[in-house]
Amino acid sequence: MTRREEGLLDTSTLILLSRLEDPSVLPERPLISAISLAELAVGPLVTDDPVERAARLAHVQQAEADFEPLPFDAEAARSFAQVAAALRRAGRKTTARAYDAMIAAIALAHGLPLFTVNPADFEGIPGLDVVAVPHPDRPA
Repeated sequence: MTRREEGLLDTSTLILLSRLEDPSVLPERPLISAISLAELAVGPLVTDDPVERAARLAHVQQAEADFEPLPFDAEAARSFAQVAAALRRAGRKTTARAYDAMIAAIALAHGLPLFTVNPADFEGIPGLDVVAVPHPDRPA
């Protein structure tokens, strides 16, 4: 497989970035969305463990330093409408995976492939180029 020049990483892939065994499965220029950054920012706020909070905060700060996130703008909002409608037609509840749907919308709005360790989360979204990234904790 030819390595992609650019691609959007979903949140799960961003979280596991440092643990991926083969970075060549990622695009040469990985991008993230503001939605993923928002998801990461919740992490330190929802744990009572100070050690875990510090680790999560460090992860957020590293992502902020390494990436300029793509925004959820008007074009992404229009793409989101298409994503949400497609998921509803497929019998999937958009609200259950709202963050994933918004990330998919940003990828579609920018014409980017979406790199994820959880490709099933993005099934049923027409036009979305999903690239499966091997999860470091799951057998290939």
